[in-house]
Amino acid sequence: MIIKNFTLTFQNKLCFEDFSAEIRPGDRIAIIGRNGSGKSSLLKMIYEANPDSAYVPQIITEFDELSGGERFNKSLSKALGQNPSTLLLDEPTNHLDRNNRKSLMKMLMNFRGTLIMVTHDEELIEKCSDIIWHINNGKITIFCGKYRDYIAEQQAKSQIISSQIHQLEKEKKTIHERLMKEQEKTAKSRAAGQKKLDNKKWMKSIADLKAMKAEKSQGKNIRSIEKRKSDLADQLDEIYIPKTIVPKFTIPVGIKSGVSITDGTVSYQDKLVLSDINLSLSSGEKLAIVGRNGSGKTTLIRAIMNDPRISRTGTWLVPRPEDIGYLDQHYGNLNPEKMPFEAIQNANPNWKNSEIRGHLNDFLFRKNEEVFNKIKNLSGGEKARLSLAIIAARVPKLLILDEITNNIDLETKTHIADILKAYPSSMIIISHDQVFLDKIGETVIFEI
Repeated sequence: MIIKNFTLTFQNKLCFEDFSAEIRPGDRIAIIGRNGSGKSSLLKMIYEANPDSAYVPQIITEFDELSGGERFNKSLSKALGQNPSTLLLDEPTNHLDRNNRKSLMKMLMNFRGTLIMVTHDEELIEKCSDIIWHINNGKITIFCGKYRDYIAEQQAKSQIISSQIHQLEKEKKTIHERLMKEQEKTAKSRAAGQKKLDNKKWMKSIADLKAMKAEKSQGKNIRSIEKRKSDLADQLDEIYIPKTIVPKFTIPVGIKSGVSITDGTVSYQDKLVLSDINLSLSSGEKLAIVGRNGSGKTTLIRAIMNDPRISRTGTWLVPRPEDIGYLDQHYGNLNPEKMPFEAIQNANPNWKNSEIRGHLNDFLFRKNEEVFNKIKNLSGGEKARLSLAIIAARVPKLLILDEITNNIDLETKTHIADILKAYPSSMIIISHDQVFLDKIGETVIFEI
């Protein structure tokens, strides 16, 4: 299949333009990019143009009596039953538990047809693709290789260009110093010349001509350097390097707290969900709860938060609900009608405006249009960063995160990992993404 000069725009937004590529039999392509960049639309276009393909969308409306993971497995089985030459998958691991993720990757590694996936799952990209299509800054970059190699190449390019810019700045400084010396020398010559001119022994124009020639030459060199710097800066802007977040957490005295559950049981609507729960989380530790879809992970979380719908027995030493920060993939701690500035102001009313702006700046909210935009207009990645910024403004004794990496792009996932790695208090996280868990640091695994 050949794609030629394909441009995608919607809602007055350019996603990418003039994209051309050849998809060969057996290619294994991962389409990556920020949320809203046009990945799913590109995948649908390929599906519509290829009659011998099978497609599993991100949102599956069939089998509504089943869970998200079960719906995907049913849809995938149905797609493979068509014996397609090309298999198209949109965020296939979003709702899969660890065992189903492993099964999917094993199946895809053995699939002999053409595979094209939209995904934010680094493990899936590494194991099941060898070509990257990256949508960024209005164009698609094609890279043959693994994602980690692509990022390494981008970083290497960035370092080379940054080094060239630094060298140009040194050249400009040298030229400026030379010009200052020339002007100083000329000033001395002019002073001496004026003295001689007063005595009718020297022509004034000689010193002036020398100064004019030097200034013209040095000025031309500086303009040339500025032009080269501008060109290199444009190249640097086009290189994809995820920005690093280094948040500053302010810990109130006595904020740290652990969790201890002994011989616990959890029931929902008089139905026993979990029993023999023995769990210990020391102050400052990170705990990852893993298990199959429907195994009771979220119910356990709700029991820790003392949800009135959940009944529990045993010994539960946990923080009070008001001392727990909870965040899920739907960002329920955000008021869509507020602005980021107001959200942080509400979280910490004692902060001055400059402190609020500084805190938002740490979480990459730097421009006025980002700080004073209504939350309902933010992207998914921006909402994730803001949710964690709110928690960082008023650090809870225990932070609970429920599948927050679903539906977010690779860049945002990196930002969230940066933030959680720096988080100083206790944390419980539900996630099936082992690469993400590895990024946030040493984590105790509790398997249901």
